[in-house]
Amino acid sequence: MIAAAGMGALVFWPFMPEFQIVDVTDGRIAWCARVRAGEEMVLAFTHSVNRRRVFDTLRVEADHLVIVSSRFDTFGAGMPEASTRDGTLRVREDGWLEWTVNRPVPEITVRVGRVADHALSYRGREIPLLSLAEPGAPLSLRVRNSSVLDYMKGRCTP
Repeated sequence: MIAAAGMGALVFWPFMPEFQIVDVTDGRIAWCARVRAGEEMVLAFTHSVNRRRVFDTLRVEADHLVIVSSRFDTFGAGMPEASTRDGTLRVREDGWLEWTVNRPVPEITVRVGRVADHALSYRGREIPLLSLAEPGAPLSLRVRNSSVLDYMKGRCTP
């Protein structure tokens, strides 16, 4: 009896981390994947002013994301121009600029844009955010714990 209760708790208890992209408007999980602490992914977008691609590296931690760095090839409005107490700017060997911040955040909300052409690169896959929501829709990127039952339902990418 106790073993059965323990197994039941194991099936329903949320303890397995997953990365989720959630439509903030209705709470629907638009995309998710099982993750491990330390895994990284890249959120790419086109800068609204200079129209150049920006690549933000995100790292998964147990219950949150860390904005590791931003990589870009030219300056633009809102882009860092020098190192500060918030982050370090350096020129990489390939000529790209890299702004390293290592900032922990509970989640990141992005308004899906046509011009921005947001895309998430994860484990060799590229997920265009426009394939998950309409332009202008707010999508939240976050890490949450899920249960074995959630995975058995096939909700997330392995």
